[in-house]
Amino acid sequence: MATSPTDAGDDVIDQFLSDRGHSVEKVGWEQEYNKKQCPDCGGLHDTSATSCSVCGWEPAT
Repeated sequence: MATSPTDAGDDVIDQFLSDRGHSVEKVGWEQEYNKKQCPDCGGLHDTSATSCSVCGWEPAT
Protein backbone atom coordinates (compact mmCIF):
# COMPACT_ATOMS: atom_id res chain seq x y z
CA MET A 1 0.00 0.00 0.00
CA ALA A 2 1.28 3.49 -0.79
CA THR A 3 1.82 6.05 1.92
CA SER A 4 0.24 9.48 1.94
CA PRO A 5 2.01 12.72 2.92
CA THR A 6 0.13 12.73 6.24
CA ASP A 7 1.09 9.19 7.29
CA ALA A 8 2.80 8.78 10.66
CA GLY A 9 5.37 6.60 8.84
CA ASP A 10 7.10 9.67 7.43
CA ASP A 11 9.78 9.41 10.13
CA VAL A 12 10.61 5.88 8.99
CA ILE A 13 10.83 6.94 5.36
CA ASP A 14 12.94 9.99 6.28
CA GLN A 15 15.30 7.79 8.28
CA PHE A 16 15.57 5.32 5.38
CA LEU A 17 16.45 8.13 2.96
CA SER A 18 18.89 9.89 5.28
CA ASP A 19 20.68 6.59 5.96
CA ARG A 20 21.33 6.42 2.22
CA GLY A 21 22.68 9.96 1.90
CA HIS A 22 19.54 11.82 0.83
CA SER A 23 18.55 15.17 2.31
CA VAL A 24 15.18 15.04 4.06
CA GLU A 25 14.96 18.53 5.52
CA LYS A 26 11.85 20.59 4.87
CA VAL A 27 12.38 23.17 2.14
CA GLY A 28 10.88 26.63 2.40
CA TRP A 29 11.05 29.96 0.66
CA GLU A 30 14.43 31.63 0.20
CA GLN A 31 14.78 35.39 0.68
CA GLU A 32 16.10 37.65 -2.06
CA TYR A 33 16.10 41.31 -0.96
CA ASN A 34 12.45 42.08 -0.16
CA LYS A 35 11.04 39.16 -2.19
CA LYS A 36 10.47 35.45 -1.67
CA GLN A 37 12.43 33.21 -4.02
CA CYS A 38 11.24 29.77 -5.06
CA PRO A 39 13.90 27.17 -4.17
CA ASP A 40 12.78 25.01 -7.09
CA CYS A 41 12.91 27.38 -10.08
CA GLY A 42 14.27 30.64 -8.62
CA GLY A 43 11.14 32.68 -9.42
CA LEU A 44 10.70 35.87 -7.36
CA HIS A 45 7.42 36.68 -5.61
CA ASP A 46 5.93 39.20 -3.20
CA THR A 47 6.23 38.34 0.48
CA SER A 48 2.53 37.43 0.57
CA ALA A 49 2.92 34.58 -1.96
CA THR A 50 1.89 31.11 -0.81
CA SER A 51 2.91 29.21 -3.96
CA CYS A 52 5.16 29.78 -6.95
CA SER A 53 3.27 31.19 -9.91
CA VAL A 54 6.08 30.06 -12.25
CA CYS A 55 6.37 26.34 -11.46
CA GLY A 56 3.59 25.73 -8.92
CA TRP A 57 5.91 24.81 -6.00
CA GLU A 58 4.41 25.13 -2.51
CA PRO A 59 6.29 24.87 0.76
CA ALA A 60 5.66 21.74 2.84
CA THR A 61 3.55 22.41 5.88
